[in-house]
Amino acid sequence: MKKIPYAVLPATSLALTAAVLAPVGAAADPAPAHRDRFAVIGDVPYGSDQVARFPAWIGEINAADPEFTVHVGDIKNGSSVCSDDYITGIRTVLDTVENPLVFTPGDNEWTDCHRPSNGSYDPLERLRFLRATFFPAPGRTLGETTRKVEADTAAGYPENVRWREDRVSMAAVHVVGSNDGTAAWTGATAPNAAQLAEQSARMESALSTVREAFDDARRRQDRAVAIFLQADMFDPTWSPTFADVSAFKPLVQLLIDESNAFAGETYLFNGDSHAYNEDQPLAAGSTWLSLYGVQGSSELQRVTVDGSGNNTNWLEVTVGRDKDEPVLSWERVPYVH
Repeated sequence: MKKIPYAVLPATSLALTAAVLAPVGAAADPAPAHRDRFAVIGDVPYGSDQVARFPAWIGEINAADPEFTVHVGDIKNGSSVCSDDYITGIRTVLDTVENPLVFTPGDNEWTDCHRPSNGSYDPLERLRFLRATFFPAPGRTLGETTRKVEADTAAGYPENVRWREDRVSMAAVHVVGSNDGTAAWTGATAPNAAQLAEQSARMESALSTVREAFDDARRRQDRAVAIFLQADMFDPTWSPTFADVSAFKPLVQLLIDESNAFAGETYLFNGDSHAYNEDQPLAAGSTWLSLYGVQGSSELQRVTVDGSGNNTNWLEVTVGRDKDEPVLSWERVPYVH
């Protein structure tokens, strides 16, 4: 994937649009006359040192003035306490993001909170607290400047949202690691009925949100669809069995089907595995196709952002304007602090 370094962008391309996150509609828009940029971060902050640095990192992103920022989940590491104070404290820092902020939850802030090191919480209670803390105004982003998004509020999933930017249809969906929250809790050998029911309903909302993003892109003749989520469903750093990733199969198949039925480009941004990676995990011949037992293949372009100990940068994504370049390109921007 060709990278477009920030330094070579002409001055006119840095002009910001007044309509940052366009509401979803039905009419096609003209091709953009400038380049918008947005930020993606995830799996941050991890540990006390990163918590201390996090406000300065947000300040650096603010200074770059992206159109919006997406946090793809995990606002803590997997071995720290999931306390009310911690979660609300991170929300307070994220409130200093100056432009619209889209946040999709990760497993560390609720699913994995059953662990003794996390405080032995009931994960479903933590999920309720997380939703109340981060999604008190469904249909609006976080950040100092909020914008309207289309949220699956009626179904009870205000975190599953859609929006548009320069003829790119975007969606953030709540899909997390630990096999989408179905890993057995402490003291158990299998997921319980409440876990399975929660995951099944949440996945249905995620699938619906993704379908609607593609449907809207086709109606409006958009150039691309971009999906954001926490889980790395194609983690190249390990060799899972199907049982380790089985909960993701419906979404994997949907991404194949929808991207093939869409004339534009399809992108997936995720965190979870902590190491920057870009690939096409659903391309013909990929071992992930056989592992998931899915039909077909797709040229979906996937990007994993750095996280945890690799959290030395944020991802700057540029929306291209020329027909001979990718719709989205990106580069990692090192933190100074």
